[in-house]
Amino acid sequence: MTNIALGRYIPTNSIIHKLDPRMKIMNMLFLMVAVFLPARFYGYGILSVVAVSLILVSKLKFGFILKSLKPVLLMLIFLLVINIFVLRTGYVVVDIFGLLVYSDALFQTAYIVIRLLLMIMITTLLTATTKPLDLTLGIEDLLAPFKRFKVPAHEIAMMISIALRFIPTLIEESQRIMKAQASRGVDLTEGKINEKIVAILSLIVPLFVSSFQRAEELADAMEARGYSPTAVRTRYKQLEVTLKDWVSLFLVLCVLIAVGTLAWFV
Repeated sequence: MTNIALGRYIPTNSIIHKLDPRMKIMNMLFLMVAVFLPARFYGYGILSVVAVSLILVSKLKFGFILKSLKPVLLMLIFLLVINIFVLRTGYVVVDIFGLLVYSDALFQTAYIVIRLLLMIMITTLLTATTKPLDLTLGIEDLLAPFKRFKVPAHEIAMMISIALRFIPTLIEESQRIMKAQASRGVDLTEGKINEKIVAILSLIVPLFVSSFQRAEELADAMEARGYSPTAVRTRYKQLEVTLKDWVSLFLVLCVLIAVGTLAWFV
């Protein structure tokens, strides 16, 4: 549980932290589009260099980014096993006691793994360098043009912000419940499958109860302060786009164009 880093803001004095949240969200979306372009390993190499460079510029520790990657290792292993048994095209790479591993299976798994890792790195970079309040304001401003189509921009931004904000809180709550269950003799790591299922249920049920209780307390607190999603309100903090924001957007667009060009010709 401690390996989850998504949703945690890390305050450091970097140029990435000082960028406008709207531009950071747009940059993240453009990089996500580039990740899904079929540019093969050439494009993924460019995106990997860009991701590592952004982590260095943002002054984040690579250990923090790796924490966000550990929870998906089980999924990556599952995808590897599924591709090995399903994909039967290409040439045979390995023959393990009659179990044939084809080249397309390895390449397809590599593509999925790289895409997933890049997506997690980019999203973690966004949440780690953007305050939850700034992220809410940025999402609301980006969704503002859709208000004419009756899209609740403020409500959507508020829900996303609250969800990201409570990820670390729920992790801490689950750790507290696990320690309390362990003190009562519940073992989540050993035992038979049915015993593990019962142990997990003993963790999930109180976690759901605690989550609903926190949601009710948050709703009561917002209602006591007169919060109304439809009310017209002013902002104490005004977002302002500067030259460095436009430069960052231009550089990300250059990366997107380069990856798209590789996807077109490769």
